[in-house]
Amino acid sequence: MSTKDTTVPETMRSVTCRGIRDYPHHGDTLVPMPGPGEVLLRVEHAGICAGDAKCFAGAPLFWGDSTRPAYVQAPVTPGHEFAGHIAAVGAGVTAYAVGNRVTAEQVVACGTCLYCRKGLRWLCAPHDIYGFHSCVPGAMAEYMILPSKSLLHRVPSSLTPKEAVYIEPLSCGVHAVERGNPQPGDTVVVSGCGPIGLGILSVARAASPGRLIALDCSEERLALARTCGADTVLNVATLGADAAVAAVRALTDGGYGTDVYIEASGAGASVQQGLRMVRKAATFVEFSVFAKPVTVDWSVIGDTLELDLRGAHCSGDGGYARAVEMLAGGGVPAEVIVSHELPLDEVVRGIDLVNGGGGTEASCKVALDPALRG
Repeated sequence: MSTKDTTVPETMRSVTCRGIRDYPHHGDTLVPMPGPGEVLLRVEHAGICAGDAKCFAGAPLFWGDSTRPAYVQAPVTPGHEFAGHIAAVGAGVTAYAVGNRVTAEQVVACGTCLYCRKGLRWLCAPHDIYGFHSCVPGAMAEYMILPSKSLLHRVPSSLTPKEAVYIEPLSCGVHAVERGNPQPGDTVVVSGCGPIGLGILSVARAASPGRLIALDCSEERLALARTCGADTVLNVATLGADAAVAAVRALTDGGYGTDVYIEASGAGASVQQGLRMVRKAATFVEFSVFAKPVTVDWSVIGDTLELDLRGAHCSGDGGYARAVEMLAGGGVPAEVIVSHELPLDEVVRGIDLVNGGGGTEASCKVALDPALRG
């Protein structure tokens, strides 16, 4: 038997990913009811991730190509960045109750695959991420189901909706910095000052680097980077690639190059410039979704630099808890990072903003608020 808030309606507004550039808004979707072990969440805010935006635009990572199958299972409700209040609980749910404010980790892990058995649940083989697989419809709706295998986290009432929706991007920043493992005194370069890059800067600042350098092509985002703890900001578009590389090297001990380079821009040129900015035996972390394959001289990684090359995916183990702690402590300017709050029926406008198609209207983190009416 389930327990629910008596105000839960029969129908709701939602967004559906039906295909590339095909994300209609609906006003009459049936509100799902939780089964045993499940939770119904009334969505407070849903963030639009760069991955959502690239999926909308048709990136092969999501829709497949000659080397890989499609990842997204359309039709599906998108959205994996969210927070909200529990509106109903299914039979057997005892740890949470109606009214609790929560979020859930973006990967709903199976618990039985090789990676789950090794404690790497964020790399789970079925890899059911909210909003991409049909078994886990996402948060771009008024309500969503959190399955029994979801890993929930309580969200303090002190957090604003903007801060709460930033938990997921910041948790990714936590994992990226963990993968980079900067040591006190290191020079750390973060390329890309979007929502995740700004989170990376905030987390890296706490690692006591000798110098924290932010790279981007937007003066507005570089100003945010300073707020997030960057010592030095460089506009690569203004400087040009060669001058940017020279500037970074000039800021490092003996001009050898940076100790840690974290790529969070999703631009191929950022990968290439990073390989020119790092010292030998440096750590290069890749945390991006690219619109198309990136080509570099692979021999540089081994024969020339002996790089420690690391990928970073999602939030790792403990990213969400650390993100909630940081936001509750007031050290992350999420109120400024979340630049837009839009109604569900403006999802395409929001995606266009994330993809840089907003004309003169700049954006950083764009969130959808199901309570707003367009």
